[in-house]
Amino acid sequence: MTVPAPRARRRTSMLGRSLPVLLIVALLAPVGLLFASTWQQTGDDRSLADSERLGVQYLRALAPLTEALVEAQSAAVAGRPVPGEPLSRAVEQAAAVDARIGGQLRSQERWAGLRAKVEALRDRSPADPEAAYTAYGEVTDLLLALHRKVRESSGLGRDPGADSFFLQDSAGQKLPEAVVAAGRLADLGALAARRPPAERLRSLMGLTGLRVSALSPAGDVVDNLRSAVDSSESTDLGANVLTPLDAYQRSVEALALYSTPSAAGTIDQGQLTAAALNSRNAARQLQPVILGELDALLTERADGLARDRWLAGGAGVAAALLLAWLAGMLIAAARRARRRAATPDAGSPAAPPPADPWQPPAPTGQPADPRTLQPVGAAHEPILAQWGPFDASR
Repeated sequence: MTVPAPRARRRTSMLGRSLPVLLIVALLAPVGLLFASTWQQTGDDRSLADSERLGVQYLRALAPLTEALVEAQSAAVAGRPVPGEPLSRAVEQAAAVDARIGGQLRSQERWAGLRAKVEALRDRSPADPEAAYTAYGEVTDLLLALHRKVRESSGLGRDPGADSFFLQDSAGQKLPEAVVAAGRLADLGALAARRPPAERLRSLMGLTGLRVSALSPAGDVVDNLRSAVDSSESTDLGANVLTPLDAYQRSVEALALYSTPSAAGTIDQGQLTAAALNSRNAARQLQPVILGELDALLTERADGLARDRWLAGGAGVAAALLLAWLAGMLIAAARRARRRAATPDAGSPAAPPPADPWQPPAPTGQPADPRTLQPVGAAHEPILAQWGPFDASR
């Protein structure tokens, strides 16, 4: 009988040995890229929200300074003593905020120039209303430029949320511009009443330009806040903003009415001054509400981004542990396969021992141990001896 020779095991190819590693890398690469992208994006958004909150803090400090400068300008133009205490207090508050966060918002240089101009104004004599109007106009221009700088450096100007963008645009740009322009409008009306008749046309042209400068941003404030309420998911925004907004809108409508020249080209200065004062008071009530709602939205966004960041980190760790477990399983399977390849199977027949080189091989087709030939009868004699002689009667 021919014994089949055992089959030789195939050696594992290089591709087979490296397949587990390639599979792990193929799974780990997209997971790692997704985790890194999510981590980076949430980190950038969180940093922007934190920076915007610093901008809100700075704008809070600039609001009293804006109001104090407008009141000081009105007093100087009217020939009254400028109240120094409100202006000094507002300057100190703004200086404290700038010393704390001005470096992060890159506003220290602009604040230093504005503060120097304000200090110079307090030493001026109120003898020349025209010169005072011009000087205060330069200072308030620097103040509005500081507002723009804070919005730009803090990231408020590129806020990604619809409701928060409308809020920051109203509190950081439109409302300060409207307050400053309304004060200038009332003060120019007071100056125009004292100018000679030959300058009446120039005064009316100036008043018309300031009227547009005051009413245009005021109207933008109203539109922005209503758009913010409509686009916001916050249920508190509308309830908190709409009441002071309605009061401000009524004051702006009165300012538009009393700043319109009559058919004779004259303006009632008393009514114009009162309307400008009412609009400033309404803005004083509205701006803290806007900044408070804006800060609440930014805080909620920052907290949500922090949660998303930790969730992304947890998902990344879980994915890494799962891939490590899978890698261990694949590596263990590869090692077992290599051990089986190196050890013969227990159930396969053993190979015959090697032949003796000095023993001549048996002829083909002939038994290896030939027996001696015997006659046919002799071969059956032992069997017949066991049964004995044959008896037919049995």
